[in-house]
Amino acid sequence: MADDDPHDPTGSTDGPPPSDAAADAGPRVSGLRMPCGGCGAMLAYLPGSTMLHCAHCGRETPIEEVAPAGAERDLQATLARLADAQTTVEVQTVSCASCGASVTISTNVAAQACPFCGTHLNVVMQTTRLIKPGSILPFGIARDAAEAAFRKWIAGLWFAPNSLKREAWESQHLRGIYLPYWTYDAATASQYTGQRGDDYTVTVGSGKNRRTERRTRWRSVSGRVSRRFDDVLIAATGSLPRKHLDALTPWDLEHLVGYDDRFVAGFAAEAYQTEVDKAFAEAQAHMRNVIEVDVRHDIGGDHQRILSLDTDWWDLTFKHVLLPVWVSAYRYRGRNFLFLVNARTGEVRGDRPWSWIKILLAVAGGLAAAAAIVAGVVAVKG
Repeated sequence: MADDDPHDPTGSTDGPPPSDAAADAGPRVSGLRMPCGGCGAMLAYLPGSTMLHCAHCGRETPIEEVAPAGAERDLQATLARLADAQTTVEVQTVSCASCGASVTISTNVAAQACPFCGTHLNVVMQTTRLIKPGSILPFGIARDAAEAAFRKWIAGLWFAPNSLKREAWESQHLRGIYLPYWTYDAATASQYTGQRGDDYTVTVGSGKNRRTERRTRWRSVSGRVSRRFDDVLIAATGSLPRKHLDALTPWDLEHLVGYDDRFVAGFAAEAYQTEVDKAFAEAQAHMRNVIEVDVRHDIGGDHQRILSLDTDWWDLTFKHVLLPVWVSAYRYRGRNFLFLVNARTGEVRGDRPWSWIKILLAVAGGLAAAAAIVAGVVAVKG
């Protein structure tokens, strides 16, 4: 961490200012540049506050008139506009040859480091359509708090190599980035038919063969369940493993505010890679799973069979939101291991190496303990 300014809470890097066209395009990899009114150096958003901080002179500038979270948008109407050739904006598509990330940056940026792995990126121009984010969840914890969370996570790993803590801490470099997500709301009503199974017991046999058996009595059922879904969250990034992103939940979405470039100052922001309609299909699959649970609860009994399920959907709305993470990769024995820190809660998830020697010793110890117990039981019986 020696390369970073200790007074810079964000770890921001300087670069050319974004163009107006890029600002209209919404999220991008290069953070917004805002000059300090005192010394002219670049300001950066101070996590956990409503202030912009100057790492050079220490001046702080308040972010005034923070807008409330963006309103829900009608999903069907938006899809219709997209299909009818929504106004396009020109952005630069960036592909990382090292980690496979695909992101967009300001149109006037000639060179850029990958916000996920730090590799130099090659810029290729293309035109695409983007929906601008309506809400943002500002960074809540600064880099030093994220570093402390990482140290605690590393220290708590079971069966980790002895040298991991030292080598991981020396090599990791945290980068703050806003990741794109979609949230969906929906009202549903579902008609179902199925079967309810109630267990009962009977006594069969006689003499030594007399025993109790459990059996199930089935009967046909039908009914209707309703549920309203709120803020079903779907990640729209393809740059990070879904298993790690899902493990960062929950997010305090009740603290979303209206999208404001000032919260992005000093940080990076990724453009969505999963379109709103494809993400909705994923959200629907999640909702259907919840509806099936509702149906089984409505059927009751000890066992349930769902034979048919027909769901009506209405009041379909969505929001495009940006959520904050600290992301980095630490190097151990020539391999890179990715980890993420939820920049609101400090939750850490990531890849880790294993010490197979420790695992084998633990297994051997367990087998030895089991053998000792068996030997003791045999000795007592003898």
